[in-house]
Amino acid sequence: MANNLLQSPHASAVPFSRPPTPGVHPLQVGFCGLGSMGYFMARNLATSFKSQLPPLIVYNRTVAKSQKLLAELGASAVKVVNTLDQLVTECDIIFTNLANDAAVMSVYNEFAKALAQSPPTKVKIFVEMSTIYPALAGDLDRLLSSYPHTHFVTSPIFGPPPGADKATLVIAMSGDYRSKKEIAFLLVPAVGRKVIDLGGNVEKAPTLKLIGNGMIMGMNELLAETLTLGEKSGIGQQTVYDLVKEIMPAPGLVAYGHKMVNDLFDGSIGFALDGGIKDANHIRRLSAELNCPMPAVDNAHRALIGARAMHQAQIVAGTQQWDVLDWSSLIASSRVGAGLNPFDSKKGTGVTRDDE
Repeated sequence: MANNLLQSPHASAVPFSRPPTPGVHPLQVGFCGLGSMGYFMARNLATSFKSQLPPLIVYNRTVAKSQKLLAELGASAVKVVNTLDQLVTECDIIFTNLANDAAVMSVYNEFAKALAQSPPTKVKIFVEMSTIYPALAGDLDRLLSSYPHTHFVTSPIFGPPPGADKATLVIAMSGDYRSKKEIAFLLVPAVGRKVIDLGGNVEKAPTLKLIGNGMIMGMNELLAETLTLGEKSGIGQQTVYDLVKEIMPAPGLVAYGHKMVNDLFDGSIGFALDGGIKDANHIRRLSAELNCPMPAVDNAHRALIGARAMHQAQIVAGTQQWDVLDWSSLIASSRVGAGLNPFDSKKGTGVTRDDE
């Protein structure tokens, strides 16, 4: 099914050999879910293969997002459909990137109805890229496997919206081997920089995604605590952040530290706090099922809930600065615990450095 004109990523980026040369008809690719990550991924897919594949077919519950992408890229790169049935019927490969498990289950139930009404006569691959609970992946695989020529792959991605914009995402992948080969050469380098293969069990990639998000979550909590301590001690959070950049310049620490120090908590252009809470709930459930305590994630979950409570109180009072919080705003809980303003670090500590 793969197109022989597709780009050739560095061998170490894709752990599969190139798929066989396709037949007469090129792949028709579709994308469902144009949120803060999905929009950039769909755009990059559409532009990367504009001259080699038919226009990317897109569906989004809010049609304005689809129309925005069409306006940006033009009809030669994007085709908008109004129903999930059209997406399933017309596409060979369908990518989904959705907000939560309920949305994913709802969309895949609609896919199943479309497949029942019009059973595929050739291979059709569904690629789930959302952050979901691993058991749901197994449910989706069983749901789709009852239809002929239908395959399911989980392919969650690591990286923030700017990473999706710049196509620097890391992509986990599990499921049918031949399907993964097709997908990997579509996604790298168009959408991401590397694929991590987790084997045939579709629950493994979502599990790694939760583990990775747990690391980021725990890192953010520790970062919030140390930045707050820096401010209270008179060292200043900026000085602590400068130290982070010198001795632990991991991209996540640098990016989220920048947001915390500068109070850049607009979740509409980042990773929404509610998404962080959803992921924390998944990680805590997984850790409980496996008898593997994760106190760092427990602390981050508490901080996220606290930040949401403070934000909702501001909404009620009409004093909120942002309609949606970024999950880096979990620092609000550390700040309030230390007697500081939750979302405005410029409202000072009352502590000054000795040289000031």
